Amino acid sequence: MSDRPSPDTLGMWEGAAALPGQFAASFDAARRLWGATDGIPAPARAADRAGVDVHAVAACGLGTGGAACEAVAALTAPRLEVPFWAGHSSEVPAFVDRHTLFFAVSASGATDETLAAASEADARGALVVGVGGDESSALARLADERGFVWFPLGGRGWRTVAALAAATMPLLVVLARVGLVPDAGPSVEAAASALARRRDALLASGGSAEVLARRIGRTIPLLYGAEGVAAVAADWWKTRVNLNAKAPAFAGALPTVTYGELAGWGQGGDVTRQTMSLVLLRHAGEGPRSAALFGSVRAATEEVMADVLEVWAEGADDLGRFFDLVLVGEVVSLHLAGREGVDPGPVPAVDDAHA
Repeated sequence: MSDRPSPDTLGMWEGAAALPGQFAASFDAARRLWGATDGIPAPARAADRAGVDVHAVAACGLGTGGAACEAVAALTAPRLEVPFWAGHSSEVPAFVDRHTLFFAVSASGATDETLAAASEADARGALVVGVGGDESSALARLADERGFVWFPLGGRGWRTVAALAAATMPLLVVLARVGLVPDAGPSVEAAASALARRRDALLASGGSAEVLARRIGRTIPLLYGAEGVAAVAADWWKTRVNLNAKAPAFAGALPTVTYGELAGWGQGGDVTRQTMSLVLLRHAGEGPRSAALFGSVRAATEEVMADVLEVWAEGADDLGRFFDLVLVGEVVSLHLAGREGVDPGPVPAVDDAHA
């Protein structure tokens, strides 16, 4: 890891290495906790309501919790027969009622907006499921007071990439347990094995993530992914560059960017060629229309970007491909931090904003 910074005070490199193990462990732990009949994880009221007639699913989260909500919405969209709404504030939509399954996801267990949304959803009679924090967190205390299901984050610190897996798995488990989607167990097992192999290659000296970080250099990365899991992954990459490398980055989704943003690259080439690199996040399940649009994006931007790079996800299905892109983005952002001697863990700007 030639670009590994010193110090790495919060163990962000170790958090990246822990993703494959945390992936499967979080899924297994969530399955065990949902079936519990005592303690905080599954109080009697929630267990009794597990068979509620669910007309809609809603999820609230910010940061890592928000990424988990968006990821599960994208992963389940092809199979889910009820609407799935994902929000990122304290506002709860008017449709939330006793026929709604409501996820409140906060990796730290202390996000004010998520706590407020959980309280409001519970007051309306929704089946609330809290995810994140530990037994002493505000979210755990709220769950205990209100009697709704709560899953601890588990694993490493909540700012590491492994926290995204820990926050995502309980949502997939609960959706399957209430009969809305098939059990994700086989997919999780396959993805965990593939991620372990990918992790070893990425963390090796001179690996593809290190090469990609070197090509991005000090330019501002612009991440594009097709609507669905790749678009969520693009947002994740952007955020990890912000948090780990303390550098600007931006993200967009296809086809949306081809109806507006793409036109904006036509006149600024003298500037953008010096300052920006475009990273296209691709995967085998994106479909022929998206593939054609990526071709159009490349044709429109190759002359106005410092570099146009493609990253292809590995994995047998959307779950595996999403977390593969997540892992690659994490390691790239850590290399970007290392190249500048930046400690990737502390984020004083974020901490100060929420002090």
